[in-house]
Amino acid sequence: MLRKMWKFLWKDDSVISWVVNILLAFLIVKFLIYPGLGFALGTSYPVVAVVSGSMNHNGNFDKWYMEKGSWYDLEKNEMKKWIFRDGFDRGDIMFLKGADEIKVGDVVVFRGNSANPIIHRVVEVRDGYYVTKGDNNPDSYSALGEDHVEDREIIGEAFGRIPILGYVKIIFSEVLGG
Repeated sequence: MLRKMWKFLWKDDSVISWVVNILLAFLIVKFLIYPGLGFALGTSYPVVAVVSGSMNHNGNFDKWYMEKGSWYDLEKNEMKKWIFRDGFDRGDIMFLKGADEIKVGDVVVFRGNSANPIIHRVVEVRDGYYVTKGDNNPDSYSALGEDHVEDREIIGEAFGRIPILGYVKIIFSEVLGG
């Protein structure tokens, strides 16, 4: 019986075998790999897809700074040290870890007043909370809760990126209405 199942999964070229393999791969990723990665990185969301263009720079850091650097009360040299200083785009995949010592310039994912978690840059650290905003936004939006993000709302801190791959999730979400 086990040998037949093994042959069906790995040797059979039928449509049903392909469907079962895809379903099995999905289940392994969803219930083993994703939670294991989350445990190892210290966050419940170790991988997220960027669903908006609020962190898009439309070019490199210097071009972005010429156009939008005045939105910040920070020195250019200080901002050049930021992680993701060239921003990132809708459809990118971001890797998150648990956030320990959050500082200005860090990119965090948090639960704001939005259906989806928000990924933005910390622009100010205040007593007991953070102010965040998208690099492509002139201000923090109070309606989204960006101007008062507490530690308990932080899901994780971004540390890595894979461009474009997040469109797979975005397309599935939009097609399925989620």
